[in-house]
Amino acid sequence: MSVKVVITSEGDSIDSMVSTVSARSSYFLIFEENELVKMIKNPFKVGGGVGFAVASLLADEKVEIVISQNFGDKMLFALEEKNIKWKKVGAISVKEALDI
Repeated sequence: MSVKVVITSEGDSIDSMVSTVSARSSYFLIFEENELVKMIKNPFKVGGGVGFAVASLLADEKVEIVISQNFGDKMLFALEEKNIKWKKVGAISVKEALDI
């Protein structure tokens, strides 16, 4: 069974940069076995309670790992509650993040 990974992204392609923020990222790119299977434009980019809303969205998508440049405390707490792992990366492209 393959692992579903989401990479927060500034744009809608694998050539985009990994987002500097997690919950307020512009896009969530979902991968299985390094293949892009779904792209979600973030419906929760503004407003309050974003971390919890995004964690719920990702849990509904059966995501197991989130990769981003940064995570806020509320987002980390929400991911932990949903049993979703996370990993920080530097300023790299989505494509490069897949190889880590």
